[in-house]
Amino acid sequence: MKRVLTAIFTMVLLSSCGQNAKKQAQAEPTNSENLKKNNEMKKVLFVLTSHEDLGETGEKTGFWIEEFAAPYYFLKDKGFEITLASPKGGQPPIDPKSESEDAQTPATKRFYKDEETQKVLANTMKLENANQEDFDAIFYPGGHGPLWDLAEDKHSIALIEDFYEHNKPVAAVCHAPGVFKNTKNAEGNSLVEGKKVTGFTNEEEEAVQLTNVVPFLVEDMLKKNGGIYSKKENWAPYAVEDGLLITGQNPASSELVAEILVKKLN
Repeated sequence: MKRVLTAIFTMVLLSSCGQNAKKQAQAEPTNSENLKKNNEMKKVLFVLTSHEDLGETGEKTGFWIEEFAAPYYFLKDKGFEITLASPKGGQPPIDPKSESEDAQTPATKRFYKDEETQKVLANTMKLENANQEDFDAIFYPGGHGPLWDLAEDKHSIALIEDFYEHNKPVAAVCHAPGVFKNTKNAEGNSLVEGKKVTGFTNEEEEAVQLTNVVPFLVEDMLKKNGGIYSKKENWAPYAVEDGLLITGQNPASSELVAEILVKKLN
């Protein structure tokens, strides 16, 4: 009888412990859930070009969809809150060439089916209304457009300098590192001076036959401003991190830049 009672007691105890363990597991979030919850408190400002004329060619330009969509979804899926801004506000121009069949990726295909994000994109806030205090990082997708407007835009320049001064990451991919043309640090030197950087190469610009169309070459500008420029072969994914600056070479590098940004923010 004593053995029977002992066995019954043991079964009840094990059952109780199992239920308590199950309740505790349900109550405690997993590491991935904790990470996503942490990311949901992080806010990233995406700045897109408002420039649509490809020099004097009569053709159109703007931002490159892949360079927006890939990092946008990478960050969004990890719980980051993203706000979109552009110099003029509203719908930023999309480079028509980035809509060609050979430029499509899983991220761009997702964008074309995503009506919610398309509506958000059509209503970007005016860049002049964006404040560094409201965000944890700033991200610049490329496309040729930024070479004309964002590289010279006083609000963009001030915003980048403000983020940098407040120890917040500044990321840019492809042609977007062109936004560092006129940015300076607290000492009055170029923001990229002595920093490891990359961006759309001279060879890649020549390959798309726009060397004599763009207002300046990203590679040449970064070198002129004292950046420690490096690159890989044409169209290869490549990104460089140096302190608060994160730069990517070309469209294929856009998600890689986002990956580095996530690690930086975490």
